[in-house]
Amino acid sequence: MSSPTLQVAVTDHAALVRISGRASFNCSVDFKTLVYELRDRGYRNFVLDLTECPIMDSTFLGVLAGFGLKLPESSGAKATVTLLNPNQRILDLLDNLGVAHLFCAVNGSNPLSEQFREVRQADGTRGKAEAALTCLEAHQTLMNINPANVPKFKDVTKFMAEDLKRLQAQTT
Repeated sequence: MSSPTLQVAVTDHAALVRISGRASFNCSVDFKTLVYELRDRGYRNFVLDLTECPIMDSTFLGVLAGFGLKLPESSGAKATVTLLNPNQRILDLLDNLGVAHLFCAVNGSNPLSEQFREVRQADGTRGKAEAALTCLEAHQTLMNINPANVPKFKDVTKFMAEDLKRLQAQTT
């Protein structure tokens, strides 16, 4: 399977992000950077077009859930994250991890399809430590949102915390 691609289109009122391919650890740092930059520019309504996204892994789900939690906290105005055309597998994952309540799921066409531009993804310039930190934070978020996730992710968070320490020690 080819690498996932991120595309973005913005209007006066919303930022639309389309992910084509598997939403995974590999694109989580780029996705996180993109949505937080858009939030910092004043966007409060986000649409994530999942029409061409077959599945999300736990790291991507954790980054998305963390953004879903932080977006309303950072804004005095109503802020939303809408998932456009998520498939049943993604909806089931969101429900099973206890984060579905953070999003509004809708089906339909994307009126801005012609306006998307591809987001250049980092080509290894982001360090392994940043990727490890993103993974660790994503899984901690999932455990904080839903205590039932602790048994699912406690081992991976322990591993990622140790890996992050090791990576940070190598760079100092």
